[in-house]
Amino acid sequence: MIISASRRTDLPAYYSEWLMNRIRAGYCLVPNPFNLRQVTRVSLLPCDVEVFVFWTRDARPMMGFLRELDEMGHRYMFLVTVVDYPGALGPGDLPVEVAIDMVRRLADAIGPDRVVWRYDPIVFSNVTDTAFHIARFGRLAETLRGSTRRVIVSGLSLYRKNRGRLQELGRDGIVIQPKCEIVECEIARLLSAMAETAGANGIELVSCAEALDWRRFGIEPGRCIDNELIGRVFGIKVDSRKDSGQRPECRCVISRDIGAYDTCIRGCPYCYAVSDLDAAKRRHASHDPSWPCLIRVPDN
Repeated sequence: MIISASRRTDLPAYYSEWLMNRIRAGYCLVPNPFNLRQVTRVSLLPCDVEVFVFWTRDARPMMGFLRELDEMGHRYMFLVTVVDYPGALGPGDLPVEVAIDMVRRLADAIGPDRVVWRYDPIVFSNVTDTAFHIARFGRLAETLRGSTRRVIVSGLSLYRKNRGRLQELGRDGIVIQPKCEIVECEIARLLSAMAETAGANGIELVSCAEALDWRRFGIEPGRCIDNELIGRVFGIKVDSRKDSGQRPECRCVISRDIGAYDTCIRGCPYCYAVSDLDAAKRRHASHDPSWPCLIRVPDN
């Protein structure tokens, strides 16, 4: 079983103490996102977990636990998002120099094959146009050279949870362009430039959950939870079946997510995992790292 920690929230950044307490205990309780009274016990024992996939924008709180994870016999890898957006689009992001240093130190500790960079999502707006992305992505690729072997990119997806927040950016003078409104030649120019830059820096560029075929720009369809990458890095064979619980375009293999929605407090306006930031902040403030479940669930 692959443990996803987590698509639903940034566990390494905000809940690393809880996460390590649960790994030490050998299990956690995970509520059904659509019925919080339905709770499942998930084993976190080394004999049951093939690999932990840690999703984060700030791996620093977890980095002090890496030796302990190694001593426990756990396999793990990180998906680290670094985008370097303006403040309104990344209100809780690390300063880019801090993020770059974090990725480098993480790669030094566990190896670049286990540190996958995510430049995601690609947000087109009046302040983050094609030229912006070519310049920022290019600088990041050059500075992260040797610290990662793969970068995953995808376009911005609109959901019920993020539409209102994205529209509110207009108050800050930021106008978001949905993918359907972006001129194809601009997409082609950006993606071709990104593929060329990534390749020049020894980084494989793949897409995430894209309905359109980007291979003509030199970008192969990829997956964030990738059985082939996991198998190659750790020398193990994992289930290659697609995770049916994800979007149709998503190619990720089966995993078990142990996070909870409405718990991340970073405040990214395009986030699909938070519908109410104030509620997320209340959950975070009342969170107890000793609980077996990330959030308090209603009594049956």
